[in-house]
Amino acid sequence: MRRLAACFLAPLLAIAGTPIAQAQEPPPPAPYVAPAKPPSVATVPTPEQVLAIPPQMRQMLQKQVIARHNAREQRLQALVEMIFGAQALDLQYDPNATYTVSEIWQNRRANCLAFTLLFVTLAREARIQARVQEVDRVVSWYQDQNQGVVYSVGHVNVGVLVEGRNGTVDLDRNILYDRRGPHPITGERALAHFYNNRGAERMAVGDLVGARAFFDAALAQDADFSATWNNLGVLDSRQGDLAGARASLEKALRVDDRQDAALTNASVLYRRLGLPAQAQALEQRLQSVQRVDPFVQYMQGAAAERRGDLATAIRYYRRAVQLYDNAHQFHFGLARAYFLSGQVARADRELLRARSLGGTTEQARYQAKLDSLARLRTQQQARR
Repeated sequence: MRRLAACFLAPLLAIAGTPIAQAQEPPPPAPYVAPAKPPSVATVPTPEQVLAIPPQMRQMLQKQVIARHNAREQRLQALVEMIFGAQALDLQYDPNATYTVSEIWQNRRANCLAFTLLFVTLAREARIQARVQEVDRVVSWYQDQNQGVVYSVGHVNVGVLVEGRNGTVDLDRNILYDRRGPHPITGERALAHFYNNRGAERMAVGDLVGARAFFDAALAQDADFSATWNNLGVLDSRQGDLAGARASLEKALRVDDRQDAALTNASVLYRRLGLPAQAQALEQRLQSVQRVDPFVQYMQGAAAERRGDLATAIRYYRRAVQLYDNAHQFHFGLARAYFLSGQVARADRELLRARSLGGTTEQARYQAKLDSLARLRTQQQARR
């Protein structure tokens, strides 16, 4: 599947990939302390208000995209240029900007979710076939690939169909999809993502009333959106409604019995309720889920590497590679751990594999690493 290079913003845009905002209650839970100044209670926009194109943006679209080009492929490229061009919308990445289309126009900022809704809305206005796509699990990289890694349970992007060819427009190009990859979702589920994110943002600033209103709006769009049921469980717990929290978290797990956040939150809640057997069962299920999740294994390897435990890092990286052999980033992580532990030949082998799997940019970078290893081996042999 072809991916359009639509993300050429700041290096930190790789922290974007969490359009499914899922709260997690830390054990033991800290008592809630109301903010000194009560936050303003947010109003919930209607679906029509979320996607409404302001007149000035519609004029820009007509002038720079629709009137200039008849071919859909040319319109698609023009739309990308309009959104990111310095003389047009000049969109900037903001991880907290779960904005409506009108708010994006006002602020010229968006996160991955808001960008996706914006792009699909404008593309359809320009008669380009576009849809919201969801990826269940992703890993994103900062520009510093040794340290900057973000594991996320979900991501959204844009799927387009032009001249019979499928393509993907993604705000985050430093991202690794799960095996299933992007799959189309309904407009209702896309809006559920929006309301769920806004609810999580309101909960973070202490507007619990506003958070519940947004979560209710999300479930009105998709009653089986497990991320929102999980977030409602956290909200109920913060408000002291443990029975409500239990009902919400158990609903989340009925919808998706492998959801990490809900498994963690429910097990913590069960222990608070004096139900250790039920808590232990969920903890065991979580371990089982994570054992077969290559992204979790990779993240555990990266954590071990950062603390200098290379043997553990190698074990986790190898497990990630066994579970998902086609991810060049996993092979690169394993190569790095091998190299740091003095296993140069094995590092060389994994770098070769990473180079064969990577794109043009990655291949050049991995070739440079291979050249460095070759020079190192030559120097070592000369010293003998």
